[in-house]
Amino acid sequence: MNNLNANYERILEVLRKISKDQLLPYQRRQPKLSNLELISLKLTAEFMRIDSENDLFRKLPKTIASKIERSVYNRRRRKLFDCLNTNRQKLTAHFNEFEDYFVVDSMPLEVCKLSISYRSIICKEASYTSPNKGYCAAQRYCNKFEIKPI
Repeated sequence: MNNLNANYERILEVLRKISKDQLLPYQRRQPKLSNLELISLKLTAEFMRIDSENDLFRKLPKTIASKIERSVYNRRRRKLFDCLNTNRQKLTAHFNEFEDYFVVDSMPLEVCKLSISYRSIICKEASYTSPNKGYCAAQRYCNKFEIKPI
């Protein structure tokens, strides 16, 4: 699903089912965008791999963009960090309730330099934890010309 609005509505629907709290007690005036809606927007951006807030606010539909400004979004998002994590855990429990198998999408992580990997005892307590060896041409290119990888 590439539609930001459809993803946002679906995540918000699930969040409303599993979460009771709509607003945190520190808010004096009732904002146009509730905390649950803001958390849903943040989770939708993560789901769609929108890292830049500038890009997020460019892609937001008018119905959502008219409810919140970018600076207010940042401030409230930081204040809702703990609430976001608890809702993320509730979502995980809700989605994984009936699952037996999981697919983990991960990225390679350099545990030690390739030159000392034969002598290193990191993660070699058991055969199933032994790391694989690999080569990243992009990393070599970046180190050679002192350019940071993206």
